[in-house]
Amino acid sequence: MRELMAARLEPYRASIFEEMSALARRSGAVDLGSGTPGMALPEVAAEAAAEAIAAGWNQYSPVAGEMALRRAVAGHAARFYGETVDPLAEVSITCGVTEGVEAAMTAFIDPGDEVVVLEPSYESYVPSIRFAGGVPVPVTLHAPDFRLDPDRLALAFSPRTKALILNNPHNPTGKVFGQSELEAIAALCRRFDVLAIVDEVYEHIVFDRGRHIRLSRLPGMRDRTLTLSGASKTFSCTGWRIGWAIGPASMQEALNNARQFSVFCAPTPLQLAIARCLELEDRYFSELASAYEARRNILLGALAHSPFRALRPAGGLFALASFDPREYADGRECCYELARQSGVVAMPLDTFYLEPRRAEPLIRFTFCRPLEIMLEAGRRLSSSRARASMATGLS
Repeated sequence: MRELMAARLEPYRASIFEEMSALARRSGAVDLGSGTPGMALPEVAAEAAAEAIAAGWNQYSPVAGEMALRRAVAGHAARFYGETVDPLAEVSITCGVTEGVEAAMTAFIDPGDEVVVLEPSYESYVPSIRFAGGVPVPVTLHAPDFRLDPDRLALAFSPRTKALILNNPHNPTGKVFGQSELEAIAALCRRFDVLAIVDEVYEHIVFDRGRHIRLSRLPGMRDRTLTLSGASKTFSCTGWRIGWAIGPASMQEALNNARQFSVFCAPTPLQLAIARCLELEDRYFSELASAYEARRNILLGALAHSPFRALRPAGGLFALASFDPREYADGRECCYELARQSGVVAMPLDTFYLEPRRAEPLIRFTFCRPLEIMLEAGRRLSSSRARASMATGLS
């Protein structure tokens, strides 16, 4: 029988995320590879979802989403960023940020269009670009600070560039892009008439008194930016699949023209529940960041007493640590050895690059697990018997 799988899926046949999760289950290791949050769902979320179901909100919502959530998203933008957003024309509700990215590529990218991607990048970006017929153009960020070089970024733009995709705060590096870096991005988007698709799912998880800056707030960017975010990380409900897209009405029209032929809408009662969550007091959002900062510090403290050298993340749920490439063929081999010697599973970084050979000798740890699991992982890493040669000279 002929091959059933489409050729475009062939490069993505094997999932490193499934492989590492299976390794953790098989070995009994603490899984610090997965980014599934370990925080509790806010009580108001479960209550509001149950109320919505009982009240009969169980059918399709409009493609653009329920107005209650669209208004809450607009209110959230005004409250945290001083951004004026029309909930009727400038907000759509998506099935999480990943679906928002896929819909954006379907809506905006024609075959041959180029899309600038900052790598290492979240795993779904490049497949979404390619499935739409686009051409990903990587700009590689380098350890230890993953600073964006404006000159290198400028070389990636051309008359064929249609969009740039940015994750801020950034997975997997934990970088939070600063004002000057965002201004460099904005200047090139204006110069080349390029759309900016910005994934801000970690917007409320920023550490060390840092500040998240929304790209759409920079001069000339409001009408060329699609801002994506969602409930998964802020409210610890990755299974609910509630996200949103903020941008001008012309973008929303294209986005929802694409979405009506795929997912159509996000789960209706859960939309109403997340609308309530977005109205939680400021204290909820600050305490969320503090709780994750404490977990980050547990991980960094443990890694400081291990053979690894950690890079300090400014936001998000992940920290990178270096290994010696003279001892391990790649990050995957290092992760298998770490699981064997320390009982902790991490994630190799090569899956976050267009070409795995460009990956630096780094592995990714998550610190979003429940506190007791983070403490146990910290104990195992601190008492690691792993060879000192795992560490490298990155500084």
